[in-house]
Amino acid sequence: MKDQIIKSVQESVRIKSVEDEPREGMPFGEGIHKAFLHCLQLSQSLGFKTVNIDNMIGYAEYGEGDEMVAVLGHLDVVPEGEGWTYPPYGAEIHEGKIYGRGTIDDKGPTIGALYALKAIADLKLPLKRRVRIIFGLNEETGSKCVKHYVDKGEEIPVWGFTPDAEYPIINGEKGIVTCKYKRTFNEEIPLISIKGGTAPNVVPDYAEVVVSLSNEKKKLAKKVAETMEEIELREEGDNLIIMAHGVSAHGSTPEKGKNAISYLLLFMHKLNFSGEFGDFLNFVNSYMELDLHGRKLGIYSEDEVSGKFIFNLGTVQGNNQEINIEINMRYPVTKKYEDFIDIFKEKMNLGKMEEIYIRHKKSLYVHPETEFIKKLQKVYQEKTGDKADLISIGGGTYAKAMENLVAFGPVFRGQPKVEHMPDEYIKIDDLIKNVQIMAAAIYELAN
Repeated sequence: MKDQIIKSVQESVRIKSVEDEPREGMPFGEGIHKAFLHCLQLSQSLGFKTVNIDNMIGYAEYGEGDEMVAVLGHLDVVPEGEGWTYPPYGAEIHEGKIYGRGTIDDKGPTIGALYALKAIADLKLPLKRRVRIIFGLNEETGSKCVKHYVDKGEEIPVWGFTPDAEYPIINGEKGIVTCKYKRTFNEEIPLISIKGGTAPNVVPDYAEVVVSLSNEKKKLAKKVAETMEEIELREEGDNLIIMAHGVSAHGSTPEKGKNAISYLLLFMHKLNFSGEFGDFLNFVNSYMELDLHGRKLGIYSEDEVSGKFIFNLGTVQGNNQEINIEINMRYPVTKKYEDFIDIFKEKMNLGKMEEIYIRHKKSLYVHPETEFIKKLQKVYQEKTGDKADLISIGGGTYAKAMENLVAFGPVFRGQPKVEHMPDEYIKIDDLIKNVQIMAAAIYELAN
């Protein structure tokens, strides 16, 4: 079976399945559709009932019983990017590793789950519940696939896991709120342009503003810049370009970075602008500046399970008529969205900030004493000899997409995180180990 597993993973990785323009019968583009058909055909060849739900999502199913347990994986991948030593869609094997986009995230583990179920079927092990391996198709770009599954009234598992994160078991994930706000100016302001950041969930490492200033203000700017190492100035004709340098980090761990937008707006605030632009800078400085935890906004909270509330001012974009900002917030797993969102909106109104959108992914928390958590802990400890700690994280995994799931694997403790990186790989030994762990986990959950 080992050779079959390797071959099937290679076949899938060789299909470039980055989301693309939708085509008829291919809602996420041609590449993802090809990877999906490959997986459905593989499932059929392994003897499983296979279902395609409107080309949006599908599954392989085995067994009988009124209840169902599930493994949720995904076949879409992020773009390959630059800097690869080996072809990103070559699925070449070097020194015991399969290299390629999707090997660890998440084609390797998803196809591995199929073979884990095949091992159970071949051994004719008795199961009290049916098992579904669900093939998601746009985890990387919004999980519309799983929403479609749920909205269609498809069966929800009594419990299950997604091999799309790390071991041992992630039973807590902070709630995530992403929002965009706009401040419109009804008078002439000295701003020509402002830009910074790449995404709301990334700490920005660079931001810049172009302003038209009086000589007096330029002198003040030079003086203030001498006190802030993050700031660099450049004159261009009558305009002044102000650049702020920071350190990038994931939005779930902003303390590991340095927010260039925050430093830029703090610098601008120190130049004492008047009028509407000055009001905007006063507002941001009073309620957001260099605050990683929402304390200034009055929305801070924390819990023992997952730690502190997280606040990240991720992007800024604007001109002499308006400024847009995007914010990413993460609240502790035992707290509620309703606990803080009204306070947040009130404060934004105070700053004359107009809401463009607010998107919310609720927190996930499965109690440590839950039966299926105990079962997964037992399997992990027996198969690895390692302690099955429970982890809470600030990021979100695929487990949030459906009720009754937790993230379980595939990355073992202490291993480098290579997903989304150049030269993404999965060690063949780890792939096989994952199949063994998943087979044991499926068997336990289905009985």
